[in-house]
Amino acid sequence: MVSDNFSIILVFTVYLLFMIGIGILYYKKTENLSDYILGGRKLNSWVTALSSQASDMSGWLILGVPGYAYLSGMESIWLAIGLTAGTYLNWKFVAKKLRQYTEIAGDSITIPVYFENRFRDKSHSLRIISSIFILIFFLLYTSSGLVAGGKLFNTVFGIHYQQALLIGALVIISYTFLGGFMAVCWTDFFQGMLMVFAIVFVPLAVLKGMGGYESTVSLIESIDPQLLNPWTALAGGSIPLISNLAWGLGYFGMPHILVRFMAIESPEKIKKARIIAMVWVTISLFFAVAIGIIGRAYLYPEFLGDGGSETIFMVMVNNTFTPIIAGIFLAAILAAIMSTADSQLLVAASAFTEDIYRITLKKNAGEKELVWMGRFAVILISAIAYVIARDPNNSVMGLVSYAWAGFGAAFGPVILFSLFWRKTTRNGALGGMIVGGLVVIIWKQLSGGIFDMYEIVPGFILSCITLYTISILDKEGPAEEILKEFDRVNHIALHGMSTHKEDTIPLKTDLRKS
Repeated sequence: MVSDNFSIILVFTVYLLFMIGIGILYYKKTENLSDYILGGRKLNSWVTALSSQASDMSGWLILGVPGYAYLSGMESIWLAIGLTAGTYLNWKFVAKKLRQYTEIAGDSITIPVYFENRFRDKSHSLRIISSIFILIFFLLYTSSGLVAGGKLFNTVFGIHYQQALLIGALVIISYTFLGGFMAVCWTDFFQGMLMVFAIVFVPLAVLKGMGGYESTVSLIESIDPQLLNPWTALAGGSIPLISNLAWGLGYFGMPHILVRFMAIESPEKIKKARIIAMVWVTISLFFAVAIGIIGRAYLYPEFLGDGGSETIFMVMVNNTFTPIIAGIFLAAILAAIMSTADSQLLVAASAFTEDIYRITLKKNAGEKELVWMGRFAVILISAIAYVIARDPNNSVMGLVSYAWAGFGAAFGPVILFSLFWRKTTRNGALGGMIVGGLVVIIWKQLSGGIFDMYEIVPGFILSCITLYTISILDKEGPAEEILKEFDRVNHIALHGMSTHKEDTIPLKTDLRKS
């Protein structure tokens, strides 16, 4: 280990100061809640692409996925395939239309507000229920980032796990608190570049040091030939394979990814952003799997076991590179952690501020008050996530998989149906959301047989069935105003037209203020 090494500490310090500097810069530019939550819809293609993927691929990209590959070998490739396919489908079919629909439907700045405006829900039920699910699952997701940070500082510097948690939490809170959405996106942009550089260079350097591809493959085969067999996922039936591929379903319901689509400067920039994002995610996932498999051979005959498998990247970096280079690559782990935790904090804070505080507690709150309430929510949510993360036995991958399934099942079907099926009703959306979220929570508590399947599968399917059934049985159906708005969005999407503020359809009842 490179404990207390001045070079690594220096690299970390410079990196963290740079992130906080971005937060201070955008603190001065934040004038209202829309700026703080959505950046005024001013993101370019590069920042949209890299910030969305960096916020998606958190510490689990450099810790969780390599750890899984370290234990299971090429079986983990199905997880990467599922995630890659889900990323592409989300960018291809959801991104542009969501960008257009959220602006036309009352200029919605959060996913809960979009649900409310899309279905003209005067009761605020969709908005409040979706915000509750966001708070529940983002607490788990954010805590996974703090766990990853704790493992990083504990492994590299020998800092006690609890102290490491506190350091990571304070840094993330600082620039999210100050700069809001634009600070988060621009820090994610730089962090995304650092992450992909590290995740590619480290396994290639280690592979070269082990004598190249052929010698490494021979060593892996001598350890266990099944590590190179992707079809071991079928050894126990189809459940492991389906579960790995089903991770791709989660993308349709991820608020911290969807909000990037909403914030891009214009729908026309989506195509370029999609290409950038797909190159990034394909390279990153392939090499994340490679790190785990190569790491198994690199440490042989030592075996880290379930508890230590998620530290394989850190071990490889510490043992391979000089302190200053190691510091740069280890900062990539911090980048991965921070790029997701900050996004999750901001979305959760916006859900509390815009969709709970403003609706149920203080309807006439001013813009400055809402911005400061959002900052207070960042601190409060971080504190609760910190408490959840205090157990050092927590698995980064375990916490992420739970939150990922929750969002995918609760929000994914509602997003897809709201964009592509004009007969979707408010009651159908609400029923599908509740069923999807609850099925994930209940399924997670069960085990054995069919219950070993990843909970996103039953949650997503039952949510879709519920949403469709209730919408069909809803005698009144969507109001004429909703159908006209849906048709208009489709017309704009079909003919490649732009949306502008003046194109926003004024709601007959201003749901944002009611």
